[in-house]
Amino acid sequence: MPELTTPTPDSKLLNYLKVFAILSILYMFLISIGMIGAGFKGLGRGFAEELLSSSAAPLIGLFIGILATSLIQSSSTTTSLVVGMVAAGTFGDDPILAVSAAIPYIMGANIGTSVTNTIVSLGHIVNKNEFKRAFSASIVHDFFNVFSVIILFPLQLYFGIISKTANWMASLFMGAGTFTFKSPIKMITEPAVSAIKDIIKMQDVVNYNWLLIIVALILLFISLRYLTVLIRSLVMEKLEAFFDTHIFKTWIRALLFGVFITILVQSSSITTSLVIPLAGAGILQLRQIFPYTLGANIGTTITALLASLVSGTHAPLAVAFGHLAFNIFGISLIWPIEKIRNIPIQLAEWFAELAIKNRLIPIVYVLVVFFLIPLSLIFIVR
Repeated sequence: MPELTTPTPDSKLLNYLKVFAILSILYMFLISIGMIGAGFKGLGRGFAEELLSSSAAPLIGLFIGILATSLIQSSSTTTSLVVGMVAAGTFGDDPILAVSAAIPYIMGANIGTSVTNTIVSLGHIVNKNEFKRAFSASIVHDFFNVFSVIILFPLQLYFGIISKTANWMASLFMGAGTFTFKSPIKMITEPAVSAIKDIIKMQDVVNYNWLLIIVALILLFISLRYLTVLIRSLVMEKLEAFFDTHIFKTWIRALLFGVFITILVQSSSITTSLVIPLAGAGILQLRQIFPYTLGANIGTTITALLASLVSGTHAPLAVAFGHLAFNIFGISLIWPIEKIRNIPIQLAEWFAELAIKNRLIPIVYVLVVFFLIPLSLIFIVR
């Protein structure tokens, strides 16, 4: 029988230092995500608001939602802008028709929000095996959202399945009170993000937002590099056992955990980005992460819904419910059937294999899918 070893004071101190280092680097990682969001908002918010300022044909509305959310890095912000447009009568005075016209924008926002965790996975690009695991874990979210739109967009277009459900849900909740919730993650990272942003503003550059994004990407790459190494060296086996036996033991637990964390941090981008280093380190597997990202899709709609439950007009509340209904329908149609459920996973694994053969592919993918195609289609059709 092997002899059990008692941890020495030196090894305990080393472990404590590693835990402190992990928490510090995790904080830097979260700051870098906040900086990326702030930089993109600075660059693209005005343009995104201009895109969203007038109604468009459903297909163009879908691509406007993708582009606007990719630019401002927040589906919640895009949804809020669309809710504001509906409230202002941009889509017409008839609330039923207004909600129907707004739904494609919400669908596009669901696709656009997955760009953040895909960008985060690029932080693992220097290590082939890590990058394969991290990239597949990030783009499974992309493929699921795209697949949901492929199925639900025609159903909404011809039968109004989402808008009718959203209008019905809104009618049930009319007159409910207002709820507010402050994300603890934003509370602890916002001061640092604002301070760094102010320092960069003082450097007298033509467009400080680009510099903010560049600095953020450098911090992101550094934090991911050391976060993965430290997690693997300190808690690899313990974390694997904990996730396997508790949080990710079943798909429903993983999904509910994704909902809970997203409500807590008020950002599906942060929720999904948090598991990318764990995927890169080999602690979480793609099939464990998949239902967790579906939970993030649901969770990202809750805060906006709580804020929308006020005594007021029907249409803005229905738009918020439309976002929830879209995600619930997507999960209900795709998850129960194994062959359909496996499609996003198989596509993610296949695309990750291509990405490790040529590291330019994922960079081109982000630029083309989230920016170039939507921008081109919007201006060609318009």
